[in-house]
Amino acid sequence: MWNKVGLGFASFAMVFGLFWLLWILVTLGIEGMSGLIEMPVFTADTPPPMTEGGLRNAIVGSIMIASSGLFIGAPIGMLAGIYLAEFSDGNKLGQVIRFLNDILLSAPSIVIGLFVYALMVKGGSFSGWAGACALALIVIPVVVRTTENMLLLVPNTLREAAYALGTPKWKLVLSVTVKAARAGLTTGVLLAFARITGETAPLLFTALNNQYFSLDMSNAMGNMPNTIYQFAMSPYDNWHALAWAAALLITFTVLALNVIARYIGARERH
Repeated sequence: MWNKVGLGFASFAMVFGLFWLLWILVTLGIEGMSGLIEMPVFTADTPPPMTEGGLRNAIVGSIMIASSGLFIGAPIGMLAGIYLAEFSDGNKLGQVIRFLNDILLSAPSIVIGLFVYALMVKGGSFSGWAGACALALIVIPVVVRTTENMLLLVPNTLREAAYALGTPKWKLVLSVTVKAARAGLTTGVLLAFARITGETAPLLFTALNNQYFSLDMSNAMGNMPNTIYQFAMSPYDNWHALAWAAALLITFTVLALNVIARYIGARERH
């Protein structure tokens, strides 16, 4: 009896959660697609109020900032994760790194944005590089955790076989353990990229926004999260349509990255 009661509550919770999720996705799809169809989203820059325009500058800016953040943070996170899994052996430095990584992993993104603001923006100017550094600080703990966990899943028999053949430690890590865990490492990097794609608070204090098209990351730069925030709060219908379109694009991007990551992980397991 109690099993059925528990199963009923669990099923109800699942249906309740899926209902709201589907409602959000359907509403986002309807509103976002209308903006994508009616406005030149990919060919024009963000417009003044009540004029026609698109999201070209915000899309390009988001790609540049998020990609730069990934390229800065992912190598650092992977190297730290490799050290923790293969070289720390439970020493004090490894324990300190894990503790600090756990703190950084749970830190609110707005705190990271304020930290980078005080470090790079205050006394200077908003810039795409400051935004990339803020996003890199979000990427690092995610990649560290996934890298360490994936390497620890590699069977020790592979390491022992490599040692028996006289393989040095550095070559063992690069040619055996990292290669064996490459699917998990790739998945972790993709999930970290999906995590930073829609971050708004760090960019609000670092990259800010720019209504003009620019490839100069040393100045304030347009990006989709802050464009959504700015346009959704405005009273103008054309800005609302562009905010819905930008939200749909970010949602599709995050969904695609998660699907790709899960596909890579599932293919490796089989």
